[in-house]
Amino acid sequence: MRTAVMRSICIAVAILSSTAVSAQDFPSKSIRLIVPFPPGGPNDLIARVVGQRMSELLKQQVVIDNRGGAGGVTGTDVVAKAAPDGYTIAITSAGALAISIALQEKLPYDTLKHLKPVTLVAKVPELLVAATSVPANNLGELIALARAKPGTLNYASSGPGSMPHLAGELLRVTAKIDIVHVPYKGAAPAVNDLLGQQVQMAFFDLPVLLSQVEAGKLKAIAVGSRERAPSLKNVPTTAELGYPQIEADNWYGMVAPIATPPAVIARLHQATVEALRDPGVREKLASQGLNLVGDTPEAFTGYIRSEIEKWGKVAKAAGLVGN
Repeated sequence: MRTAVMRSICIAVAILSSTAVSAQDFPSKSIRLIVPFPPGGPNDLIARVVGQRMSELLKQQVVIDNRGGAGGVTGTDVVAKAAPDGYTIAITSAGALAISIALQEKLPYDTLKHLKPVTLVAKVPELLVAATSVPANNLGELIALARAKPGTLNYASSGPGSMPHLAGELLRVTAKIDIVHVPYKGAAPAVNDLLGQQVQMAFFDLPVLLSQVEAGKLKAIAVGSRERAPSLKNVPTTAELGYPQIEADNWYGMVAPIATPPAVIARLHQATVEALRDPGVREKLASQGLNLVGDTPEAFTGYIRSEIEKWGKVAKAAGLVGN
């Protein structure tokens, strides 16, 4: 009995010692950074810019792995089921971490039980745009058009459960209009169809739409945030236009498998926050309308909880719960 107890103690000590050593040596090989959307979208841009700087800071390559599908859920699930050693992480979206909880009955992971929040990386306002062929130039005209022609205006999103999806539903419910959701597998293909007039309107992260708006290829209708975007100062907010309830800021955060050792989480957090404070990184991302954050794991966990509650209420009001 005594021998068995001693053996168990020795095994436990060995495991703890091994974890401590691996955490101290982390990283000793390349890190896979999952992007749960196709290349070309805002999530991809953020991960590539931040990941490149992290590679320099950690002295190990951070390899981008695009795993699109199900509004970010597919790629995020890869991390939830990965070995908890810090070598498979993700910068993923509000849709995958908060919104999809209300929309999918059988989400393959539980955000706060299977994933460890590392830091909130960036927030970005959603911009409502319309195709140039749409006979509306402001929010009032767009809502009036939708009411006059119910069920004929389509709005695009980057997938069911994504922030553009819920932002569109928030507009639909708040303005009491009948508009039809058309989901895509990422922002890039959705914007292509928006430019080609296959869909009439959409909310998307401001960086996705900025160049097209500046070139006059899309009409900027409103910014779904509390404040105007510095890169589009002439575009009013939804609150200014009489709809303060229509507030949608997308966000992206870094997560790791839940059982990742605290020391490894601390190292990932340190490198990510340092990357976000780098002047070169800030210049590349802030110029695209992204607000960089870099908070603590605890603060990010609390933020995720609040977002789960907020968008759960929106999904319920829109009749999307369980769909």
